[in-house]
Amino acid sequence: MGRGLAALALFFCLLLTEAWASGDQRSGYEVWAPLAERLVADGFEPGGLKRLFSDPVMVYDPQVMARKMNPILEAKLAPPEAPAAEPEVDARYLNPILLAGAYGYLRENKDLLRGLREKYGVPEEILVALLLVETKLGLNTGTAKAAWALANMALARGLPDIEPYLSRSDLDPEIRAWLDERTRQKSDWAYEELEALLRYAEALGRDPLDIPGSVYGAIGQCQFMPTNALAYGEDGDGDGRVDLFDKADALASMARFLKEHGWKDGLDEKGRSRVIYRYNHSASYTRTVLAVADSLTRIGRTFGAGG
Repeated sequence: MGRGLAALALFFCLLLTEAWASGDQRSGYEVWAPLAERLVADGFEPGGLKRLFSDPVMVYDPQVMARKMNPILEAKLAPPEAPAAEPEVDARYLNPILLAGAYGYLRENKDLLRGLREKYGVPEEILVALLLVETKLGLNTGTAKAAWALANMALARGLPDIEPYLSRSDLDPEIRAWLDERTRQKSDWAYEELEALLRYAEALGRDPLDIPGSVYGAIGQCQFMPTNALAYGEDGDGDGRVDLFDKADALASMARFLKEHGWKDGLDEKGRSRVIYRYNHSASYTRTVLAVADSLTRIGRTFGAGG
């Protein structure tokens, strides 16, 4: 009898430990109902949303949004700094092995890349450099489910949802009000991206939950946010579909994005930087992409056009 009670107590302790470890994680359609109702009002079919939000993988975890907001909060609270030095190039991408692989990719796909240069005016080296930095030449397109990530951020509507998971607790009323509003803005952004992802998945004929992405919902070899997938996605192989996990479509979409954001022949360094910055708003990222592209150009000159 004593052993039975001890075993039962241990069982309940394990349950409590598991519940504590999961934090505020919840699943089931009822959890997602406010988000589903919003999507229905915007024209989405209720049955498809019921299937999506009832899937066991759709677990609500407010820590997803907290991880998005913590760096924003820290930047807000950081003391003013002196003007930063010139941003550094990420030296990982100038590794000779990675550059050799990138140059091999360029040569292997020279006809495709040449065609894109002729159509969009974007040099082969720029497209390969972007693809290397974004997804290691298409090999790493993310392990998160994009729909899950975006839905989690869209459902977290304000400070009360994420407060237990913030990196700071010493927030005065003004900062709390600011953070509440910024969280709401990010939630609205994520909702728009979720809408776009669902429309993209429908056009592609794929289950939204079968589309992998980054932890914040970027998809494909080119790592477009879904709104960009709809706006700039290009059918590079002529099969009537825009599949950003397909090499030809991803590269064509990248080239179109750059052209529509100002890429043209004769750009100086400042102009090139300005366009690449639109792809990812990071000065270090911009310098890294251009440094990789310049390295690929030098390798091509060394080995010759037939290299």
